[in-house]
Amino acid sequence: MTTVLAARAISVSFGGVRAVVDVSLDVEPGQLVGLIGPNGAGKTTFIDAVTGFVPHGGSVRVDGHDVTGAPPHVRARRGLTRTWQATELFDDLTVRENLTVAARHPTAAETIKELFSRPVRRVDAVDEALERLGLSHLAEAMPTEITQGQRKMVAVARALAARPKLLLLDEPAAGLDVRESTELGHQLREVVDQGTPMLLVDHDMGLVLGISDRLVVVDSGSVIGRGTPAEIRENRRVVEAYLGASDRVAPADSAAPAQPGADR
Repeated sequence: MTTVLAARAISVSFGGVRAVVDVSLDVEPGQLVGLIGPNGAGKTTFIDAVTGFVPHGGSVRVDGHDVTGAPPHVRARRGLTRTWQATELFDDLTVRENLTVAARHPTAAETIKELFSRPVRRVDAVDEALERLGLSHLAEAMPTEITQGQRKMVAVARALAARPKLLLLDEPAAGLDVRESTELGHQLREVVDQGTPMLLVDHDMGLVLGISDRLVVVDSGSVIGRGTPAEIRENRRVVEAYLGASDRVAPADSAAPAQPGADR
């Protein structure tokens, strides 16, 4: 079975600052991989590199295809879809229309036509994404009418509507309360179990440790640990560098259990 994402020796520098240093990471079919580390560790920069938004060293393969030199839109067409830390929705479009923007790839003629008329054609991928994330009842709502937690879920649904081969989420739980974060975790795990692999960056350790199959831990741009959630909890270097300083990490017996396949 082909590896969905094979990132090898990814390095990113800004001037004299090395933000990411030789980070390698794989995501296999059916896996949710967590990428964690302190603020400034290089997690978002790694996602930016993999998705083509910053120049990088190393190589990136998506489903067996080399996209190392490709721009972001080409990588997206190959199946890499991401969210951003800021939940930017089009507030003048409904939830359904927000997803439709991401799901459709109109021709030049269709684009010109839509400049003069609001598109109304339904897209199957949009309905599927809304249903998978339990948002169908909000399809006709405006983003200004829903909660912050629901906006986060709409952002995930919008990425899912593109039918990606890999979904990369950058801090989807930021700003959510415990209940919202727990619900988000259940929904994300279900998305993966239904066939969409995921790379998850978040500071909510209860969330990440509870739903990930494997984790990669970075500090100062370099990998300092890899393993299952149980292995990461026992990794002294990781605990000293990150987990020991986090007041959000849940005890081993209180986090959601790792899902089947955690050792894949």
